[in-house]
Amino acid sequence: MADKRDYYEVLGVERDATADQIKRAFRKKAVKLHPDHNDAPDANEQFAELNEAYSVLSDDQKRAMYDRYGTVDGMPGGSGYVDFSDIFGGMGVDDIFSSIFGGGGSGGGSPRDRARRRAGRDMAISLTVSLEEAAIGCKKTISFDRLAPCGHCHGSGRGEGGQEKTCPRCNGSGYVTTVQRSIFGQMQSSAPCPDCGGEGTIVDKPCEHCHGEGRSRTHERLDVEVPAGVATGRQLRLRGYGEAGYRGAASGDLIVTIQVEDNERFERHGDDLLSEVHIGIAEAALGCLVEVKGIMPDEEFDLEVPAGTQYGSLITVDGHGMPRLGGGGSRGRFVARIVIDVPTRLSADAREALERYAAASGEHAAGTAKKRSVGDRIRDAIDDILD
Repeated sequence: MADKRDYYEVLGVERDATADQIKRAFRKKAVKLHPDHNDAPDANEQFAELNEAYSVLSDDQKRAMYDRYGTVDGMPGGSGYVDFSDIFGGMGVDDIFSSIFGGGGSGGGSPRDRARRRAGRDMAISLTVSLEEAAIGCKKTISFDRLAPCGHCHGSGRGEGGQEKTCPRCNGSGYVTTVQRSIFGQMQSSAPCPDCGGEGTIVDKPCEHCHGEGRSRTHERLDVEVPAGVATGRQLRLRGYGEAGYRGAASGDLIVTIQVEDNERFERHGDDLLSEVHIGIAEAALGCLVEVKGIMPDEEFDLEVPAGTQYGSLITVDGHGMPRLGGGGSRGRFVARIVIDVPTRLSADAREALERYAAASGEHAAGTAKKRSVGDRIRDAIDDILD
């Protein structure tokens, strides 16, 4: 027999957790692990393990013994785990769930409750688009597997001539109640009806293709309209394209989460687009007009670079960024980060011109006059003032 997991690990709490923390952890996990909400093959075992851990850690004496020895074997009541089917005449985990949360397990309940249980679940899928596609909007085709309404019975679950009728065993309640004698006297318990699975109805002639569920697994392709201006993390909800409901109940939705790819030219910041714009040293010093390509197809506009612009300066142009989602055609800003390119090779004329500029500016460059001292510059400045 496999060793039992640590009870604190089962509940997901620290060893110094308070009684309230243990209780809250148990309630939270009980909702998640209860067989009505847990599709795992060992759902009953998971819930029983959770109940066993809570029965020990919620009892001060049992918890103290467990902390000291790692077990409560030999203590009156043992681990606190009870085989309810043997001692309490069939009372199982559904009854434990009901006693804690004040409601039943699967089956029974009002027609509204039953319709909610039958409804299909939402599904999720991710969709990747380029920045250009996000800017203009696009139509993309996705493919996915899902439980869709059965095409043979049109989702009803009924075969030819079949009907959905009230379950004769539970009379439509979805539960069967048993009374058994135990060491504590007569014990009454309820459990989901084994004939209808807690639905309260059965199909006398079920569809052979979906076995009465009204749904079957299919592979589907679907066109998705991606709106202009969409950003990473945006979710598109496609109504009715999730998991089909049980026997014609409402289908869930398909939730498409958008992922926008990084772009080589543009860096996105909200609705603004940042891009490097390269200019020469003369253009930076004198100012210039640069033609820039935008994110939209065939989009070009002029960027005015003022004289004296420094490396790394940011220049913004309104209305040339990303479209604002639902913004009626408005767009963010284009932000240019100026990069000044220094030539690695110069023609003779260009070199001569730069040497003259260096000499006139008092800069020391290869091929120009010797760099003048600070004293020389001060004397020149004084002479200029006196003149």
